[in-house]
Amino acid sequence: MVKRRNLCTAAGPQLGAQWTEDSVAGERVPDPLSETTNSGGKPKPALSRFAGALRRHPLSAPALSFVLLVLGTLRDLVPIIAVIAVFQLAVLQQPFPNLVEILIGLMFVMLGLALFVKGLEMGLFPLGEGLAQDFARKGSLFWLLLFSFALGFGATVAEPALLAVAAEAARTAAESGVIEPDADAIDAFALGLRYTVAVSVGAGVTLGVLRILKGWPVHWLIIGGYLLAVAMSFFAPEEIIGIAFDLGGVTTSTITVPLLTALGVGLSSMIRGRNPLIDGFGLIAFACLTPILFVLVFGMLM
Repeated sequence: MVKRRNLCTAAGPQLGAQWTEDSVAGERVPDPLSETTNSGGKPKPALSRFAGALRRHPLSAPALSFVLLVLGTLRDLVPIIAVIAVFQLAVLQQPFPNLVEILIGLMFVMLGLALFVKGLEMGLFPLGEGLAQDFARKGSLFWLLLFSFALGFGATVAEPALLAVAAEAARTAAESGVIEPDADAIDAFALGLRYTVAVSVGAGVTLGVLRILKGWPVHWLIIGGYLLAVAMSFFAPEEIIGIAFDLGGVTTSTITVPLLTALGVGLSSMIRGRNPLIDGFGLIAFACLTPILFVLVFGMLM
């Protein structure tokens, strides 16, 4: 075996290249593991040395991953940007007003979406799956169902889209004479909608978790629920029907969806005989269905 020892010379490698001395042949050859020389023994360019050092830095991998994530969000935004640009420039034939502000806003949107997706990957998805698996190991049906209801209620009551739609529905109801046009009546109507929807999502998530535990087919439950909603719409006040169906959609937004997805997948992966791909999904469907039913009942009782 050929033995080599490292030498740092000042004469031959004037730029600090590392060399080895062959103990058999007595010749000095470039060290193949050197970070500053290439395979021919010549010093590497400064840019190459900088790139190598950057790759070895402990923060380089997360930073590169985030940059790729930002570029991915830009790719996802390209279709809507193209549609807006075509209609603005080709159809309306008008320049963009405040183009600089629009570009800055698009930059904020890219960064915001990238941070949101990264936050889901690092925080909400692992948290939801971990909690579901811990409750499954605990083996208590009561605490699991109580946690499911509380998770659905808590995630929905703080949903920004629900706050906006409930406030707009209350204002419109006051203008149309359905409720009294004073601030107290408007606030009470909006608050009643919010808590009705939050309770309904909690009940829907609880039903979805029970479905995972029992192995019930999701499609029959969803079909039956929507048939019931259609039937109830014939008896509910006309003013509440559109609000009920809209509130079934706005509840599943930025906060609710990742938590419910993680809960379903994490729970189904811990139960023997359950397939996370088949049984783990469907909680969001229940979270969309039950608000329709509950708000229709709210309209009948108001």
